[in-house]
Amino acid sequence: MNSLRFPAGLTIAGLLIYLMLIGPFTSFMKNKPLVEKLGYMPSVNVLRSLSGDQKELAGASLVMKVLMYFGGIVGKAQEGRVISEPPDLQGMSRLLHGAVKLDPYNIDAYYFAQSFLTWDARQFKVANALLDYGMKYRTWDWYLPFFAGFNSAYFLKDYAKASEYYKKAGELSGQDLHRSLAGRYMQEAGQTELAIAYLSAIEKGENNPAMKKNYQIRLYAFRELHRIELACDRFRNEQGIMPVSVAQLQQQGYLDPEPVDPYGGRFYIDSSGKVKTTSKFAFATKNK
Repeated sequence: MNSLRFPAGLTIAGLLIYLMLIGPFTSFMKNKPLVEKLGYMPSVNVLRSLSGDQKELAGASLVMKVLMYFGGIVGKAQEGRVISEPPDLQGMSRLLHGAVKLDPYNIDAYYFAQSFLTWDARQFKVANALLDYGMKYRTWDWYLPFFAGFNSAYFLKDYAKASEYYKKAGELSGQDLHRSLAGRYMQEAGQTELAIAYLSAIEKGENNPAMKKNYQIRLYAFRELHRIELACDRFRNEQGIMPVSVAQLQQQGYLDPEPVDPYGGRFYIDSSGKVKTTSKFAFATKNK
């Protein structure tokens, strides 16, 4: 009889311990910090030697590591949790550059590098250098010159170079949109429309869930910004002056509903009349 009670007593004790620990453990798992660094990566030459004839697999594993890391950051930001450290952009860049050296045909490496090297790291020339490298191998891929054309026009204001890239994208894709972008947007006006056209194209073709969501968020932000710009144009045409604030546009019936920045920032009109947001199209971090 006692031998039967002993296991039952252990079971009850174990259950009590489980109930005592499951609450704190669940809280910890929910609020645990992201791994803020991607860690050390051996040189590409070492990886190439170690991977042997599995270079494509090695390159894909590096890309997957970056995608999982970034996906965790996006998920945390969407939950409204403040990111304790800025994303390890340098580490992400290092891994993706290593990935394309191992496998220059890796599609995800170029597409993802284009996303964070421009909007987040602000390394526009680095992004275009990587895209130029990819164009030597992915000679059929119109996305690469399309990306580079956007970077040249929107960020670098090098419209002549942008025209060359868009022409190449048009030749590869056969789409009139790419051929017309050079002439349509090669001026300061229309930059937001260029961003929307660009983001719409890459969001449509993106298959990775984390990256697709990232593009959707940014696209929503730019569409909200464009609504304000259009309201400013109507106000100026009818009133003969520029509005001084987004609130003024709302109060006088030029802007409804109230624009929302999905990054948690606040839209405003600067002294030159340009619409901006305090978030700068990036999720907040404690160090920001």
